[in-house]
Amino acid sequence: MKNIIRIAWRNLLRYTRRTLLTSFLIAVGVALVIIFSGIGNSFKNEITGILTNSNLGDIQIHKKGYVGSIDNLPLDITIPEDGLKQIESLLDKNPEIRSYSERIRFGAMVSNFVQTTNMRLTAVYPEKESKTCPGLVKRIKEGDSNPNTFVKPGSIVIPLIVANGMNLKIGDDVVLVATNKEGSVNGMTFKITGISENIMGPQGKDGYIHINDAKSLLRIENGEITEIAVKLNNFNRLKKAYKGIKNELSLILREKTGKPVFEVHSWEELSPFSSIAQIVTLLIMVVRIVLISIVLISILNVMMMSVYERIGEIGTIASIGTLPSNILALFLSEGIILGFISAIIGNIVGIVILLIINAIKLRFTFGMMEVSLAPQIPIAEVVLTSIIVVSISALASLQPALKASRMEPVEALRHV
Repeated sequence: MKNIIRIAWRNLLRYTRRTLLTSFLIAVGVALVIIFSGIGNSFKNEITGILTNSNLGDIQIHKKGYVGSIDNLPLDITIPEDGLKQIESLLDKNPEIRSYSERIRFGAMVSNFVQTTNMRLTAVYPEKESKTCPGLVKRIKEGDSNPNTFVKPGSIVIPLIVANGMNLKIGDDVVLVATNKEGSVNGMTFKITGISENIMGPQGKDGYIHINDAKSLLRIENGEITEIAVKLNNFNRLKKAYKGIKNELSLILREKTGKPVFEVHSWEELSPFSSIAQIVTLLIMVVRIVLISIVLISILNVMMMSVYERIGEIGTIASIGTLPSNILALFLSEGIILGFISAIIGNIVGIVILLIINAIKLRFTFGMMEVSLAPQIPIAEVVLTSIIVVSISALASLQPALKASRMEPVEALRHV
């Protein structure tokens, strides 16, 4: 076998220009797959991290029907106090969960006694919210950014767009006016202690207050909330954790129809960015398919030309007793060696370019989010791409190799 590999390597060197051109084409394809995969996955992970760590959490739990009406921030579709206690008991026992945060979300009008605008408010316990969404306090550009005290009773964190539009600053007083689920209107005065960076784009008007203030403003007396945000110990185990939480919640507080009262949603079901993430994944697959086509056509072309150019040579080695299996192995080895070396070169080039991009740390704005690309080397993609290239090289070489091994020595020698 060593002799066959040595001869195959020499045969490739005999046609240096053709071998180099083919190897270059395959290597470029491999490098593009590695680079695109690294950058694409880095982009997805960065945006996903910003969304889940700043606002959404990894998983959210609601009363059934809430998400379908989430644009209206309904206060009549809430998790009751007894249900909340059961959910918290399940979450406390789940080893997949790092933390969770109870929330009350509602719409309100905010006024500085001169101007008035609408806002979305999220009422939280600051210490729980900062553990569940650790990126939230990092987006507070002015004021208190302490994870445990970024919002206190009587204080409010307002979005930058509202602060600029109403000319508000730290220490100013504003009035929040909200309608509770019974239709009663109430107002309370709050002091601005934080101004946060917009996360959800130019229309992002999301502010934060303490959950006890929300209960007073909305006159909630029975401890009900609108949602629970959950942070996992390992984000890569999202699907397993999601399924486990969903199964556990389906066993408690069922309706008379037998259907679960609560529903569980992953961040993908709550954010429109998940569609973009799926498109990026699809594009990576398309690039991979293009690579397969390049390798298949290139290797097939090289090996077919090699067979036709060496028909006389094939007849000669067959006539002196070389077994058809050895001729098959010879041409098959040429294609595999060409694919393997090209894959190695492409991987090295792709990894080097990713390391350069990682060192540069490219920054750009996506919506209102500042994104820093720091692509890691996609080891799984490197291994998979190498396997694909070598496998397709073998497959592309198989037909020409079979043709060469099945030639009759007498017929082949006529071409000498």
